[in-house]
Amino acid sequence: MRRANTLPALWLVSDARNDRVLERALARLPRGAGLIYRHYHLGRRQRRARFVALQRRARARALVVVLAGSAAEARAWGADGAYGSPRALGARRVGTIRLTTAHSLAELALAGRCGADAALLSPVFPTASHPGGKVLGPVRFGLLARRAPMPVIALGGMDARRARALGWPHWAAIDGLGHPRRLAQIA
Repeated sequence: MRRANTLPALWLVSDARNDRVLERALARLPRGAGLIYRHYHLGRRQRRARFVALQRRARARALVVVLAGSAAEARAWGADGAYGSPRALGARRVGTIRLTTAHSLAELALAGRCGADAALLSPVFPTASHPGGKVLGPVRFGLLARRAPMPVIALGGMDARRARALGWPHWAAIDGLGHPRRLAQIA
């Protein structure tokens, strides 16, 4: 298990949309980056098998692997941590990374009270996941992130170019890292 105080700055979030390029994307990520494995679209057995295959590749590149699910499930699967809603993460365990989602200052505060190590604050920019949905934008994102009680990871429409423009050190992407045209942008 990876220690929670060594959080990566860059995270690749898995999804049905980027599944076919995940092996290539993992190979291009810098050592020490992270993978948040979701794959909600798969049945339990398929999801576990795909996790094992991707985890093997990620470990070869010294990547942190976090499982969407409870902390108990993440431990059982050999992940470095868990990702989910603050209340769904389960009991805190030393050395287990706990990542959560947030879309507002109230949700950031809840994440802090629940002991999350970091929150993925989204959506910063328009996303393919929620076309036409409301976004935070760079200014609101910055205001919320600076008030958070824990490190914040920018999510939503993120790619290398937008991360540089945002000037935020921690970011995550689904399409921005998991599609062939974006793989070349990984720094």
